[in-house]
Amino acid sequence: MEIYAIDLWSPHHGLSVGMVILTSFLLGVVHGVTPDEHTWPITFSYAVGSFSARKGMWSALSFSASFTVQRAILSELAYLGLLEIADSAFWNAVIYLVVGAVMVLAAFYVLRLNCTLHLHIWPPSIGSCRRPRHADTAEWAGRTPTPAMAAVHGFLAGWGLGAFALIMATVLAPAMPSAAFGWVPGAVFGLGTTSVLAGAGAVIGALIRHQRLPEKLAQRVAQEEAGWTLLVGGLLFVVVGSVGMLVPSIMSAGISTGIHIHNLDQIGVGTLLVVLIIGVALVTIIRTLGKMRQLARDVSQASP
Repeated sequence: MEIYAIDLWSPHHGLSVGMVILTSFLLGVVHGVTPDEHTWPITFSYAVGSFSARKGMWSALSFSASFTVQRAILSELAYLGLLEIADSAFWNAVIYLVVGAVMVLAAFYVLRLNCTLHLHIWPPSIGSCRRPRHADTAEWAGRTPTPAMAAVHGFLAGWGLGAFALIMATVLAPAMPSAAFGWVPGAVFGLGTTSVLAGAGAVIGALIRHQRLPEKLAQRVAQEEAGWTLLVGGLLFVVVGSVGMLVPSIMSAGISTGIHIHNLDQIGVGTLLVVLIIGVALVTIIRTLGKMRQLARDVSQASP
């Protein structure tokens, strides 16, 4: 049977429409499961800041839904022959830069950072960022990352042209019977990714929600972690994107792992970004949890 001939590493031309749809969905699932720099770090940041399983799932769904729309557009453009992927390294560097900038802006919102530009010759300084004085008190509520922010990120991140986009543009989308269905492989691919990220978002949100902390303190932990992960992660994306625009070859450089699964086949810039951003998030969680638990103990001891 044809179904036993599914090849998620290098699908061949001439697949039936049913096989194209199935292959697209399974590739989307693989894209959601494997450590992709445009999905896991961003989904993690928004889901953990949502403070509950339901809100975490909603944030991941918002990200994935806009990502699905973008992939449907990309698939249609590929069918119509309007998608240029020849210089994807430089293009991906630009996407890194844009995604990173949006992450930093989201962090400013969550952390209530107020930044000003100025120039000091000595000591050298071109600007400063500060938080409100009440930002270190237990009463400060901070801001929760919104689903709209996650949706914007999902749409922007989807324009990165990696192995999955290449397969869709060159094999899956052209196999559709007409332009009226050119968008289908991209949409189904996005749904496959959504099926994974929605569950991951719910789990991440639930883990934060069920920490042994009073509700307000647990919410503060979630907001702090989301804000600092978005800030540091965004800066990392900006740095890598800027360097990649100057030296595009680093965007595709990597060490082969010998694993025939996309996103796991080599250790490259994307893999390092995932590790660094998740590492930053875990360190932030541990530090903030310790700080909040100590604050809870202090409050408890001070109560008559």
